[in-house]
Amino acid sequence: MLASHLKMTFKELLERMDSRELSEWMAYYNLEPFGEERADIRQGITSCVMANSFSNKKHKIDDFIPKFRQQRKEPKDWETMKAMLQGFTELYNKGKIK
Repeated sequence: MLASHLKMTFKELLERMDSRELSEWMAYYNLEPFGEERADIRQGITSCVMANSFSNKKHKIDDFIPKFRQQRKEPKDWETMKAMLQGFTELYNKGKIK
């Protein structure tokens, strides 16, 4: 995210910035977040206010913020994973999925 914010590639960021400067940027981000995630929060606030003013239902800001990073589920045991893979392989071999 920082590389994008500074309009450079990740490789350029690593070449130009030492660990001290990177730490300073991290501290700044903790105080003043920037980027698309922050924009989503701002838009979520606006959307929530609008929805609440035109609806009887009380919405929360989180209702309007996209969830790109879903919580990871607990890993499945190997037998379940094997069964899932066998099912996938069977469907693929029958031409039902490509």
